[in-house]
Amino acid sequence: MDLFDKCYQFTDAKEAIAAGLYPYFHQLQTGQDTEVTMSNQENVLMIGSNNYLGLTSDPRVKQAAIAATEKYGSGCSGSRFLNGTLDLHVTLEKELARFMRKESALLFSAGFLANLGIISAIASRGDYILCDRANHASIYDGCRLSFAKMYKYEHNDMNELEKLLKKLGPDSAKLIITDGVFSMEGDLANLPEIVRLARKYNARILLDDAHGIGVLGKNGRGTAEDFGLEDEVDMIIGTFSKSFASLGGFLVASEPVCHYVQHVSRPLIFTASMTPASTGAALKALEIIESEPERRHHLLRIAEQFRTGLKNLGFTVSPGITPIIPVLVGDMNKTFYACKVLFERGVYVTPVVTPAVPPDATMIRTSLTATHTEEQIERALQIFAQVGRELELIPA
Repeated sequence: MDLFDKCYQFTDAKEAIAAGLYPYFHQLQTGQDTEVTMSNQENVLMIGSNNYLGLTSDPRVKQAAIAATEKYGSGCSGSRFLNGTLDLHVTLEKELARFMRKESALLFSAGFLANLGIISAIASRGDYILCDRANHASIYDGCRLSFAKMYKYEHNDMNELEKLLKKLGPDSAKLIITDGVFSMEGDLANLPEIVRLARKYNARILLDDAHGIGVLGKNGRGTAEDFGLEDEVDMIIGTFSKSFASLGGFLVASEPVCHYVQHVSRPLIFTASMTPASTGAALKALEIIESEPERRHHLLRIAEQFRTGLKNLGFTVSPGITPIIPVLVGDMNKTFYACKVLFERGVYVTPVVTPAVPPDATMIRTSLTATHTEEQIERALQIFAQVGRELELIPA
């Protein structure tokens, strides 16, 4: 048997390409904005980006990245542990800790690495992790790397979570991990109940709020602030690739926790640190998040406009308040075809199919940006209506 047999036998993607239904690896030929040129098609409405606050094209953020590059160079040539710590990294960590109202913060070179590095450092053999089934893939990989025993509970099923906590007992070391905003469904974790159960059964809480920070909460601090539970969540993970318009990840927690992770996390110790450009951009984005709350206010307004508009057209749309608005299709081929036709009509969206969701729960994932106008949202709704009727996703 040849190790590469699996590669030679993998034909699914090529079959989709041959059928004209392949939805991945479109080439962007402009910056990430509300309208883009993609795969040689101009004026495509971008309704499938995590650029929630529209800051990737903000001149202030771009200039901050340029200034950091001019001062520090294009890279750091080492890990944070050795020669790769810039004073700019330390400044960003201090500003994040202040903003998130935690004692300390710690940067990672990617959001995926943050989950790998934090979970595998905090949880170890003999410990227990309780993980929502809808959590991000990076959380699951972090759990595997930790060697802790992982139990999955059904998405937001607090009864099942309590049964697992009761089974493990109050004396075991337990970590509940949940997304704040679930990246595919767009709904929120039942954080009030998770907090109650964690305190009742002596567990710690890790909240991955990659899709919540910058979007939710009075001050943009995310899901925990939105629920008024910031002081009850032990660790919060964020990413810079969404609202912060950059690249990287971070942990905010108590000083002893961050100090420990800083000295034992293999993904942190053995990965080159965030580039100066990414760090400078994230620092400027944080400043804008704090000073321009109207961005998230507008974002939530147009999210409600789009969600309500899709429902009124007859689409099956999950309830929620976030700018992630999934449209249920329930058939993989029809999902791929709908995304293809929408793109041809000038709207980019992303398909969500198995194994990310069950075969009968495939969906079109849409996500909005604070710089979308109400007119652009109406234009997107008109195109959705045309395509939905043609493909019999909604009544004619």
